[in-house]
Amino acid sequence: MKAIVVTDEAAGTAGMTLVERPEPEPATNDVVVQVHASGFTSGELTWPSTWTDRLDRDRTPSIPGQELAGVVTALGYGTTGLSVGQRVFGLTDSYRAGGLAEYVAIEARNLAPLPGDVDFTVGASLPMPGLTAWQGLFDHGRLQAGQSVLVHGAAGSVGSMVTQLAREFGAYVIGAGRAADREKTLDFGAMEFVDLENDALEDVGGVDLVFDVIGGDIQRRSAGLIRAGGTLVTIAGPPDARPTDGLAIDFVVESDRAQLGEIVQRVRDGRLRTNIGTIATLDDAVAALNPTERTSGQTIIHVRP
Repeated sequence: MKAIVVTDEAAGTAGMTLVERPEPEPATNDVVVQVHASGFTSGELTWPSTWTDRLDRDRTPSIPGQELAGVVTALGYGTTGLSVGQRVFGLTDSYRAGGLAEYVAIEARNLAPLPGDVDFTVGASLPMPGLTAWQGLFDHGRLQAGQSVLVHGAAGSVGSMVTQLAREFGAYVIGAGRAADREKTLDFGAMEFVDLENDALEDVGGVDLVFDVIGGDIQRRSAGLIRAGGTLVTIAGPPDARPTDGLAIDFVVESDRAQLGEIVQRVRDGRLRTNIGTIATLDDAVAALNPTERTSGQTIIHVRP
């Protein structure tokens, strides 16, 4: 099968190559999925799990692409809940081969059914930003209706999902980002926009929840805006700033079949929009994942036309 592999951590996405790899076999509780579309998270190449196994042994060449959508073609021993021919989407285990390949073996529990009226491209764009937003807001941020949420990177794939879900839940959403992102941020539902290049972040005033995807100085300044009892939620690594009278939580997203079902249902009924910027074939994936200028939205790879 065709697959994108990485072998050199220092090279980053520039070290990606398209090669031939053996087709995978399903282990116990696995399924094999014929991948139709896959998404790549830029942070994957900084994760130790991309380069070593759980015993810290080298596992390169490794196949990235944690998000995928496709069709089940084989079941491993003991696998339940899914069937051959079923459309599915979800997240791969970061310690195993990813979805930038024509086939992938993945634990069945990491997948959810993809309804027939949802395109594979859309399906592949949902797991990482959708689950990150859901878990950050509800599992870790304990968002309540009527609260205010400051969303950094609000025009990005995660931030736009955070904005939409928080709005639906009854929160007042303030989006933050670069000046060029104002229109897109407001289009996804933010009530206000903070231009981090020109506006004073502190003018936002107090908020109940900060959803941080940046870290560093922005995170530290944002922590000071959180009201008593509020929460700083971050995916930028362990926080180096904490609210005076609140919580600071960093988390790693996990696949969750029930949450995937909630997310895809919202896409079906129009409550949630995807944020796809570039679509490329597997043959053109290396170039698409090494853009020469800043891109907006997710890059989705069509593995199977």
